[in-house]
Amino acid sequence: MMTTTEQLLQAGIVPVFSHPDAETSVAVVAASYAGGIRVFEYTNRNASALDNFRRLVDAKAGQFPQMLLGIGTIWESAQAHAFIDAGATFVVSPVMNPAVGAVCQERNIPWIPGCMTLTEVYQAQKAGATFIKVFPGEVVGPAFVRSVKSVLPDVQLMITGGVEPTEASLSAWFGAGATAVGMGSQLFNKQAVAQKDGRVIEAAVANAMQVYQQVKAR
Repeated sequence: MMTTTEQLLQAGIVPVFSHPDAETSVAVVAASYAGGIRVFEYTNRNASALDNFRRLVDAKAGQFPQMLLGIGTIWESAQAHAFIDAGATFVVSPVMNPAVGAVCQERNIPWIPGCMTLTEVYQAQKAGATFIKVFPGEVVGPAFVRSVKSVLPDVQLMITGGVEPTEASLSAWFGAGATAVGMGSQLFNKQAVAQKDGRVIEAAVANAMQVYQQVKAR
């Protein structure tokens, strides 16, 4: 059985999603799983996020048993503790807060802080980050990833923001040295989410995964 870190390394595409409705959240994660996703970042962006995450964890065994469920948009250590207690297997932050990293080290789960400078990437590694979230990706671009990898070749970078499920976009990011990419609105059709249309969501995700596999096979 793969470790959490091994599963993160193999993920490629990590959906980034949040919704105030628990059933909609479950439907989107289930459809993503059917489309080939095995790592999912649910984000802490509304008042229902913690309860919804607990609902996802409850649904996991029956609907998406091999899915690695992590939590994103974690700013403070108390939030990290709460979501890890709820079942989060990795924690993603939009910023580099070492206090959150300390919680993740204490609880023995991967910490993925958000960085957009080489200094932040270096400090995050020193503070114990398993991966680095390059955010916002659309601001720094693939050239930043290539530059970081030239001086820190072992760093694992997950890009969020500015990534599209197209051959051109994925080739640019993975060609520059990204380990994984996070996608939200570019991956999930707003109307399909509102209607809980699993077939549309699954098809979009499966298409994105197919493009990713083609890019990585080159």
